[in-house]
Amino acid sequence: LALAFVSKILDHCVVIFSKTTCSYCNMAKKLFRDMNVNYTAVELDMYENGSQFQDILHQMTGGRTVPRIFINGNFVGGATDTQRLHQEGKLLPLVHQCQIQRRGYSQQPCSLP
Repeated sequence: LALAFVSKILDHCVVIFSKTTCSYCNMAKKLFRDMNVNYTAVELDMYENGSQFQDILHQMTGGRTVPRIFINGNFVGGATDTQRLHQEGKLLPLVHQCQIQRRGYSQQPCSLP
């Protein structure tokens, strides 16, 4: 389970661990949509073992709350952290850096919408 979890993070430029009913999660996803950035959302409330995923997130990031957002395999924070990075002009460069690196290794798209 943990291996599949980590590979999901590493396989895509932007991964948002989310819940479908979470307003902060929806805010984060909207931010990426508004920037025309593809992301992979893992909706934890749609999985029977979603709480196990949250346990793994806690071990990896120090928190269980969602959203938990990873860019280029690195944890960048939650919705407010991501919003702050965007306001500081740092979010899009992180995404672009990932896309450039991925193109060097593969012709496949960086992430799925």
